[in-house]
Amino acid sequence: MNDRTNPTTRNWGATWLGLFIALFGILIVRAVVYAFYPPYSSPAAAWRESLNWVCAIALVLIIRFGERLPLRCVGIGRATIKSSLGWGGIIAVVCGVLAVAIAALTHYNGGESGAALAKLPLWLVTLIVLRAGVLEELFYRGYAIERLEALGLNRFWAGTIPLLIFGIAHWTGGWANIVIALVLGAVLTLFYIWRRDLVANMIGHFMVDFIGNVLPRLF
Repeated sequence: MNDRTNPTTRNWGATWLGLFIALFGILIVRAVVYAFYPPYSSPAAAWRESLNWVCAIALVLIIRFGERLPLRCVGIGRATIKSSLGWGGIIAVVCGVLAVAIAALTHYNGGESGAALAKLPLWLVTLIVLRAGVLEELFYRGYAIERLEALGLNRFWAGTIPLLIFGIAHWTGGWANIVIALVLGAVLTLFYIWRRDLVANMIGHFMVDFIGNVLPRLF
């Protein structure tokens, strides 16, 4: 199913607030948490993940009660779960191959943030991976792209602006991590603009991060 019907809202104040949360919420949460806790520590990670979910809940409340729109307007429920699983698997394969290729070309090994992530408890890393797959797609793809288009931007800029912020948000992993985020984010952006299936994006994003960060520790 590829339903591109996207109802718009007249409550633009709520939309601008939603865009602020979607584009900058994760960055603000990180800065605030790191002001009180050592970066990459378990308490910092736990607080950061919790507050990121608070941002997501706030965004969903804005969509449902501020803009008075269904979640279909951000790509949730526009496709069957079978379709989303299938496309999510394809996204994971494409992104996985690209990530391995870029890491090999740049000799990227995760950097300081990757080494710190490996020291966190496995359950916490799993929650981080889940949050990245679900919330980053909701923020940077589903909501941001749809609302920037509703505000009058063409598809190129509606996709590019969130992509650039998404890439820069990965600066803690070094320049190679920014490149990986931009390339993989571009794949996710193009897929969303094409299919408008946010669940597939979430599945693909989660699978890539899970295979890269959780699966090796299970063995």
